[in-house]
Amino acid sequence: MGSPELAAWIRTGIDEGRFRSNERLQTHRMLAERFGVSRGTVRRAIQQLVSEGALRTRTGSGTFVVGARSGAGSPYIEATRPLELMDARFAFEPHICRLAVLNAIRADFDDLESLLGAMEASENAPDRFAELDGTFHARLVATTGNSLLGWIAEQLEGVRMQPDWVRMRRITLGPGIISQYNRQHRAIVDAIRNREPEAAAERMKEHLETARLSLTRAAAT
Repeated sequence: MGSPELAAWIRTGIDEGRFRSNERLQTHRMLAERFGVSRGTVRRAIQQLVSEGALRTRTGSGTFVVGARSGAGSPYIEATRPLELMDARFAFEPHICRLAVLNAIRADFDDLESLLGAMEASENAPDRFAELDGTFHARLVATTGNSLLGWIAEQLEGVRMQPDWVRMRRITLGPGIISQYNRQHRAIVDAIRNREPEAAAERMKEHLETARLSLTRAAAT
């Protein structure tokens, strides 16, 4: 298990209520022993969730749960249609890739590579792929180190948890489209690793266009 997968497990636990708001997490050492990972892996997972606004740290006290995804229950989130989400992502995620080019460090690329491998192994497991896909896009945002962008990403992620989006995702996510998404994800990461901001933004636009087209076709059936 890498830090992105550990972060995804903790985030799912928060959303599903296994972790309560203001609850203190186990220590880094205890989490490392529980999951058989290094403390560095735990630290990176916690840092990612802090940057996304799901956790907060108190010096000398530990790490605490903020709560479920901030979009939950918002009338704006609940009223947003899947294609409206795609419009918002077009406005947001290409520039995230440009910022990732400027800010991503080796540990970020290690985490992204771990996620790419896990997604490629989930070609025939759409629910698992969808969970990892959300983590992948959140991890790109986390490379910026910008907590406000992390909060915005949480609002967008809140839409992905809505019934309309979940239904559309189940219709569209087959092995063929998952394979295409995986190739596009790798192209995005390669451009970021090569420090090519406009190429990275363009690869993200192509990826989002593929997703939008898939949704449009599904909505017409």
